[in-house]
Amino acid sequence: MIEVLLAAPYFSIQDLGRTGFRSQGMPLAGAMDAETLSLANILVGNPAGVAAFEWALGPARLRFTTDGVIAVGASDVELTLDGRSLSPWTATHVPGGSELSLGVPKASRFGYLAVRGGLDVPVVFGSRSTYLRGGFGGLDGRLLRAGDALSIAGSGTQDREGDPWVGSQDRERRSGVPLPQSLLPQHADVIRALEGPQASFFGEEAWNHLERGDYTVSRVADRMGYRLEGPALRHSGPASLLSEAVCPGAIQVPDGGTPVVLMPDGPTVGGYPKIAVVISADLRHLAQMPPGSRPRFTRVGLSDARAALDRIGDRINQASAWVKG
Repeated sequence: MIEVLLAAPYFSIQDLGRTGFRSQGMPLAGAMDAETLSLANILVGNPAGVAAFEWALGPARLRFTTDGVIAVGASDVELTLDGRSLSPWTATHVPGGSELSLGVPKASRFGYLAVRGGLDVPVVFGSRSTYLRGGFGGLDGRLLRAGDALSIAGSGTQDREGDPWVGSQDRERRSGVPLPQSLLPQHADVIRALEGPQASFFGEEAWNHLERGDYTVSRVADRMGYRLEGPALRHSGPASLLSEAVCPGAIQVPDGGTPVVLMPDGPTVGGYPKIAVVISADLRHLAQMPPGSRPRFTRVGLSDARAALDRIGDRINQASAWVKG
């Protein structure tokens, strides 16, 4: 059992999200940074898609009532176990009765805590992820708070067939040894994007704004979408359209010209023009940018997007092989 002693302002249970239900209006949900969650899980011997803690905007503190094995996926973060410093990106044995303190990641917005076996909460539409707007998934569909208690699931119960980021589950692992630097997830301020379905509505001036980094990440940013503050994006088409399918990463431009990038909890349909779509491999870079950051966007093709996603899968597989020794 894991008891929550102090909850960060954003403290929830996430896995890799819900797939196969968008036609029913179900958002993906899941981790804002799927690569980091996956690697933390791999370190403790879980499949990559197992449910873990996601936290942001403040510290958290937990008590383990039973023994466990944990790994923290975050950069430049203060961690302590019973007052002793702990390293991120390292599988660590936690004795029953221990208290774990999670600081605020300084080099990113979201951090992840994986526990061997995963967190035992109900599966809803194929996922344990918390969907806050829908009020389901995770623990009662809400953010975690002090006083909550969570059970640790049995190993291997949360794997999903066909998931490209699910690594193999093995009992051999390098406890106490940090993941090599070459396998750590990197952060970037250049975000690759495909042209959106209404790209023809926008001229080169609009693209120049995006590519020069004329926008900052607004404080109006959550798991549904990140608003970008800067010059209004003008276009030649209508400001609103018949609703059509949208996806995480879509850069919508509502009436007024302020772009909004849809995130994992974003809607499945929308009626605003979409100038571009952030590629799946790079959405995590934008998700990890704190308010005031200046992302720069660059146009790529579909083959580039697929290759970038394949490279993430390769790193996950390399990390799994490294854990096995």
